[in-house]
Amino acid sequence: MDEAVIPVLHVADAPHAVAWYQRLGFTQDWEHQFGPGFPWFVSIARGNLQIYLSEHAGDAWPDTLIHLVVRDVDAIAVEFGETVDEDGMAGREIELRDPDNNRLRIATPRS
Repeated sequence: MDEAVIPVLHVADAPHAVAWYQRLGFTQDWEHQFGPGFPWFVSIARGNLQIYLSEHAGDAWPDTLIHLVVRDVDAIAVEFGETVDEDGMAGREIELRDPDNNRLRIATPRS
């Protein structure tokens, strides 16, 4: 087993957030809810990248920033209508905000 850090992002509507992250190539791994009407806790993944999305109060702060390193930032830029910053801190990068205002810096390292 590889070790990993899994960020938790606060979301207001987990199914809506999962649909948005699918545009980034993530798929839903699993979901947990204590019972009907309780908040959702969802795991999404894209290859080795994993993120938890939580509707629970106190699990994460709004406006969280995470960095994702991907093989092809250009494809994501096209999907979201963004321009790639050729001089980004982590390489060629874009910054997106998810529907809950979490910030994602998505980069492909320079060759």
